Amino acid sequence: QAHLVESGGGLVQPGGSLTLSCAASGFIFSAYTMNWYRQAPGKGRELVASIINTGTRKNYADSVRGRFIISRDDSKKTVYLQMSSLKTEDTAVYFCNGRPNRFVDGYWGQGTQVTVSS
Repeated sequence: QAHLVESGGGLVQPGGSLTLSCAASGFIFSAYTMNWYRQAPGKGRELVASIINTGTRKNYADSVRGRFIISRDDSKKTVYLQMSSLKTEDTAVYFCNGRPNRFVDGYWGQGTQVTVSS
């Protein structure tokens, strides 16, 4: 059974940094594109960043480009999201997602809360 478990969320001041981790199990991690989504209160789910299975291509939402970095360690079956220069509008629940191709929804984690506030 596939599992994705996010960690690393918390409360941080504007301008601060956090690194989220997502540990995977139960599927062939190295074959999957991994994504980070977020959902702010009262808003829809937004794709924040993605990294393909080889790690050679990464994509970012315009709102986070230049501030967030996605990476993966296939030996640890873990995907990371390094977040810096955090803004209050980055406050959301962040979800990890893994999918083998763009035609399926894939697997989802339970989410981790990130709150940016002074």
